[in-house]
Amino acid sequence: MTKNLTHINADGNAHMVDVTEKKITQREASAQAFIEMSPETLAMIIEGRHHKGDVFATARIAGIQAAKKTSDLIPLCHPLMLTKVEVNIEAEPEKQRVKITSLCKLSGKTGVEMEALTAASIAVLTIYDMCKAVQKDMVISQIRLVEKKGGKSGDFSLA
Repeated sequence: MTKNLTHINADGNAHMVDVTEKKITQREASAQAFIEMSPETLAMIIEGRHHKGDVFATARIAGIQAAKKTSDLIPLCHPLMLTKVEVNIEAEPEKQRVKITSLCKLSGKTGVEMEALTAASIAVLTIYDMCKAVQKDMVISQIRLVEKKGGKSGDFSLA
């Protein structure tokens, strides 16, 4: 079954979806991203030896701020009144990587998938930015939606 693209109007032009008549419902979405790095770079972050300060705290704040600015960054996104933004950052030394997970919630007429994806993306980019002087070949991967709840299209989960 093929679905129509919602951000394209009948004339084939991009437009912002009209959500005026949609019902307000509880909505939430979570996303994740990973960044692989050398054991030495990861140890430096975990042990708090980075000269720029707490890498994870900075990335967490950047991700939260990014979620709130999503409609400024992505042209057809609606500005949303988020009720929760959470960014969790977990070192996985055995895999030489860091896992970022974001969660966004609201009561509204449109979903928060883009906000969750933006939060995870900017958090992982912040980690890269803070550590690039130490290691330039870090690899960012698997930025993806993990779960979505609420709305007309129903729930989604990778699990």
